[in-house]
Amino acid sequence: MSHHKLEVRNLHFSYPDGYVAVKNISFTIHHGESVGIIGANGAGKSTLLMLLMGVIFPDNGEVLVGDVIVTKKTLPMIRQRLGMVFQNPDDQLFMTTVYDDVAFGPRNYKLSEKDVEGRVAKALELVGIAHLKDRAPFKLSGGEKRSAAIATILAMQPDVLIMDEPTSALDPKSRRRVMSLLKSFEHTKIITSHDLDMMFETCKRIIVIKEGEVAADGTTAEILTNVELLERCGLELPLSFQNCPICGASKK
Repeated sequence: MSHHKLEVRNLHFSYPDGYVAVKNISFTIHHGESVGIIGANGAGKSTLLMLLMGVIFPDNGEVLVGDVIVTKKTLPMIRQRLGMVFQNPDDQLFMTTVYDDVAFGPRNYKLSEKDVEGRVAKALELVGIAHLKDRAPFKLSGGEKRSAAIATILAMQPDVLIMDEPTSALDPKSRRRVMSLLKSFEHTKIITSHDLDMMFETCKRIIVIKEGEVAADGTTAEILTNVELLERCGLELPLSFQNCPICGASKK
């Protein structure tokens, strides 16, 4: 993997209707970091992810991956370094088998079929669904679909994994499996989610976004235990930190 950093400099973006979604955001994410981006609905998280990936481009400011600025011309190189897992796996799975979905990216790199097969096998093994390679994606459970979507990105061997709500709509067992996967990856990770308990377990650093701006940036422990900050940004303490709903006892 590359040891390049991802840098956001004075990013500003407004939609055609004039709504300003991102206001002068700056931060740097270094190789190997696991960073959570949190905020209330409408805070600008999804817009920020789309700017990082080059799905949309800023009015002002820039995103750099290493020393390469994200532009329309550099997108092919950027997409090899950054891989994004969408919130809805159905947006990412469109082939007739899991194998072909995971092979789609490597095949676009014009790799030999032998190399493609190796990448697919490794990615499916990492997420624990090698036995599902010949299944149709639409027949998978929600957790299996999420794992398959992650595998499609891992097969492209990006430097940075970007994940939007990776545990949403999952049952407890599938959620725990995805969390274990995230913790096992050595990639640089950027995760957005409302699941703050998951964020506490999988991220070392948290960036809080409020109304398109960075409200706080610090270690996970200091951010996710700051009641005043979270409430000011339309968030709550992780459930695991809240008082017992039955006896009212506070958790240590």
